[in-house]
This record gives sequence, structure tokens and C-alpha cells, in this order.
Amino acid sequence: MQKIRNIAIIAHVDHGKTTLVDRMIMQAKLFREAEKMGELILDSNDLERERGITILAKNVSVPYKEHKINIIDTPGHADFGGEVERVLNMADGVLLLVDAFEGAMPQTRFVLQKAIEMGKKPIVVINKVDKPNCRPDEVNEQVFDLMFSLQASEEQLDFKTIFGSSKQGWMSLDWRIPTQDITVLLDAILEEIPAPPLVEGTPQMLISSLEYSPYVGRIAVGRVLRGFLSSGMNVSLVKRDGSIEKTRIKELLVFEGLEKKRQEQVFSGDICAVVGIDGFDIGDTIADYEDPQGLPPITIDEPTMSMLFTINDSPFFGKEGQYVTSRHLKERLDKELEKNLALRVKQGTTADSFIVYGRGVLHLSILIETMRREGFELQVGQPKVLDKNINGLRCEPVEHLTIDLPEEMTGRAIEMATRRKGALLHIAHRGERVHLDFDIPSRGLIGLRSNLLTVTQGEAVVAHRFKGYEPYKGEIEKRINGSLVALETGTSIAYSMDKLQDRGRFFVFPGQEVYTGQVIGEHTRNGDLVINVCKTKKLTNIRASGSDEKVNMPPPIIFSLEEALEYIQDDEYVEITPKSMRIRKIKLNEHDRKREAR
Repeated sequence: MQKIRNIAIIAHVDHGKTTLVDRMIMQAKLFREAEKMGELILDSNDLERERGITILAKNVSVPYKEHKINIIDTPGHADFGGEVERVLNMADGVLLLVDAFEGAMPQTRFVLQKAIEMGKKPIVVINKVDKPNCRPDEVNEQVFDLMFSLQASEEQLDFKTIFGSSKQGWMSLDWRIPTQDITVLLDAILEEIPAPPLVEGTPQMLISSLEYSPYVGRIAVGRVLRGFLSSGMNVSLVKRDGSIEKTRIKELLVFEGLEKKRQEQVFSGDICAVVGIDGFDIGDTIADYEDPQGLPPITIDEPTMSMLFTINDSPFFGKEGQYVTSRHLKERLDKELEKNLALRVKQGTTADSFIVYGRGVLHLSILIETMRREGFELQVGQPKVLDKNINGLRCEPVEHLTIDLPEEMTGRAIEMATRRKGALLHIAHRGERVHLDFDIPSRGLIGLRSNLLTVTQGEAVVAHRFKGYEPYKGEIEKRINGSLVALETGTSIAYSMDKLQDRGRFFVFPGQEVYTGQVIGEHTRNGDLVINVCKTKKLTNIRASGSDEKVNMPPPIIFSLEEALEYIQDDEYVEITPKSMRIRKIKLNEHDRKREAR
């Protein structure tokens, strides 16, 4: 048997899995404690740190008692489901991390379900037992019930539970008795998780993930399932469609701590990165040169949403970004396709527009936010849900939605979800909070989260996961209020904005540059209204009392990127540049809009 353990960590967004992995790295003394404390080592991307979610799965290894523990961090968010399944292919067991107060959440369920179907052995870690009013024992029972309902085997149900606080850096078998470090957990991993068997035979490695390096290009990452690989070896690449390409391994890297180290040979059971293989896709197999045998490819979740990406052609284009042409946009999307698997890109109706397909609004908005930070300027259209035709029936993607909120706000939440064609399945009372389960069409989720947070004063915890395609549920009512559209290009003036306050609520500050056709507010009625906010006060040389009253303006509505994507209508774009975000009409000229409406 080999001294290797391969584990994947499963947890809901913000239950502390990245912190736990950081603790393991610290325990293994891979870092000088003082210099890295308090900073998340794994969530290296700025966006991951800001939002506190893991977007990309990463690989780390920790040495412990002459064993090597390969840890694979999985994303907890259902929009990144494409990442999850591939990651589990590399592991022999899973660490299920659960918050001692919140318990198992729907998205944990999403990953756990895949792990149980694949027959992985779980260890349950109940984290954050230092929180006030936490309920570790209840949560432990809840996890058992969840596994039972997911049809886990006898062996999987006989799991070991460890309690602790990764923030304070301790783990114990009893939550009432804190220890000094996380040795208990590391010992449990060595005892409970099976070692990968050493399989003799011709080499086979399934490519489960990839990394990109500007020097050597794409690097294939995966677990050697049979035989061994060595650097300089001639191999065959077996593609998804069964075609075979002959190629050669330039070098092999294994994970040690957070670094990659060169190694001459890698045997079955270990996880490695292969450099020098061109033209591979996730799910392809690296096999023997003479007798190539492919492995069954991984299924990747299909996209459920599409969005139009186009170059920025507004009057303010090129003022802030450095990449503004369609060539830049195409190159960037092609580069994203190399590592972002659940994404698809198709040429739009014009040469400078592209239709991008993804797993949900979050998946696509993270791509837009990343591009914006890299200095791109672009415009995106309204997110559209992809329908399918199954046996002659129009079907649409349906998600399982859970809302956790205070009891007195339940009525409003149920009303909002059912208005969007949500079907209430279950209500459970947990102390002062209520837990609601719905089945809801994916398009009903667009904009629901921000509205729910407004209604519940930020108290609601909303989560959803993809369930499947079901027959079309009918029309959902759209936003009824029209837009306030700017008449001319110039600087918005407080004086004219004050006079127009009864027309609606503004999205811009006084003194901000606006252009013809930009959406600068929400109208109080339906239908769009074109207004002039650049008109200054005509001055006379006659003084009159009361003509210079002070202007009182309420603050404008400021959208986040997701809110703006959810807010726009189908004749509007969101214009995104490195420093600003504006909503505009696709046709800037009012006469063009009227002609099209006729």
C-alpha cells in the first residue's frame, strides 16, 4: 500500500473550508506561522477574497507522519458544478465540512450527492463550534439524515465525526473538550480514508483539471489510475470522441505544499501535472503509446443561461479601458474557454458580438468582473435562459430553491417566489427562523435574491441548485416600471434633477457625465420617459426672494453588477468599463427607438 491519501473537501459557501486547509498547511509547518496568519492562502484570486467564495478548485498536499495527504479544494457554489465532478474523480474520500449553527446547506447537498453516488468514504467535520448558540449534536444527526436520504451505503453511513474550530485552530472528538491543534483530524484521515491501490499495467491517467502557465501553455492535471508515467515518455492522448493522438511528456510535476516540484516518475494513485501535451480537453485520457485504452470521459454540466457580449460602442468608449476592440474581446473569451469548462461561446449576429453560455448569473458575472479588472470595456445584454425541446414539449431548467428567514417575513417571501412560478414544497420551523423549500424555474431566480434581501432587511439566506429540465411553466411578470432616459450628452445638473424628482428615482449623482440614450433612472409609471438633466438655470440680473432655495436630492440607486444584469430589459445593455458601470438603451436615438416600436 502507498503512503498517500487523496481527499476532497466539501462545504457550503462560507463554512470555513479554505480556512481549514490553511490550518493543515500551518500544522505541517509549510509556512512560517507569523508571516501568513490571518490571510487565506488558497483563495488567491481578489474576487474570491472579496466574495468569500472559492471559484477555482485548487490542489495542495500536506506531509504528515511520513504520509502525503493530497487535498483538493472544491467550489461550494452550484454555479461551479462543472468543477465539482471532475475534482471528485481524483479523490478516494471526502471531508464534509458543516457549520455547527447552520447545519448542512443545499449546496453541500449538491456536492455530497455526487460524492455518495461515486462511492467515496466521508469524514464529517463540524466546524465553528466556538459560535454562540451553535448546536453540534443536532447538526450531526441532521447530516446522518441527509446521507440516509441520499441513499448512502452502510459503510458510508458509519462515518466518523470530528468537532472543532478551524479559525481557532483545534479539532477534537468531543466539542466540549477543546484540544491544542488539529492532529485528531489528520489522524482520522490516515485511519478512515483508504490508500489508493498500486495498479500494475499500461499507464492510464484521466485529465480532470487544467492549469495555465504563460510559459509552457496548458498543463494537464489528473490522477494516475494505472501503471506509471515518467518524464520524456511517449504516450497516446485518447480524445472524447475516441480519436487518438501520439504525443510526448516533457516533464512531470507533483504537488508539495502549495508548490509544484519536478519528479521523474509518478505511480498510480498520486496526483500530478503533465507538461508538454497539446490539444487536450478535460475528460481525455493519457494512455500507453502502443496499446492506448481510453477511460470513460467525465460529463460536464450543460450551460443553462446565455448572454450577449459585445464591444463598447457608447459615446464614452475607450476613456477608461485599454482593451476595447472585438479582437481583444474574442481573444479573451477564447483564453477563458481553455480553463472554464462550463462555458461555451458562439459568434453573435454581428462580427463584434458573441453569445456566451454559462451555468447561471453568478458564473457569468464573475467572468465579466474579472475582465473588467483586467482593463476590458464591453457591453452585455439581458441574461436569457436556455429552453430545450424534449419529446415535442418545450422544457426549461428548474432549480431547487431554499430560503431561510425570520418567521414574521415568511408570507412576503412565499408570495414573491410563487409570483415567479415557484412551487412551495416544504416549510420547517427551526427556533425563530423558518426554512422554505421551492421548485422554481431558473428564469424566476433572476433578480429574486436582491428583492428577497430588501423585503427581509438582509435576513434571508438564499441558496439554489440545478434540478433538471421540466415542462415550461408559463410567463413570469416582468418589471413594470419604465426607464428614465437622458435626452442629451453632458453633465447632470442638480437644479434640473430636483425639478424631475416626481418622475422617478435616479441612478446617477448630480455632476456625473451622462450621454444621449443612457438609462439614468426608473420611471414611476410603465413606458420610458426621455428627460433632460443637463439643463442649467437661466440667470437674470433681478434678485427675487425664494428663487434660490436649497436643492435636496435623495441618494441615487447604485447597482452591483448582478443587480444590473437582473434589472435590464431586452432593449437595454449594461456597459462595463474598469471604473464605471452604466445602463443604456441599445438604440441611443429616441427616433430610432420609436421607429422600431412601430
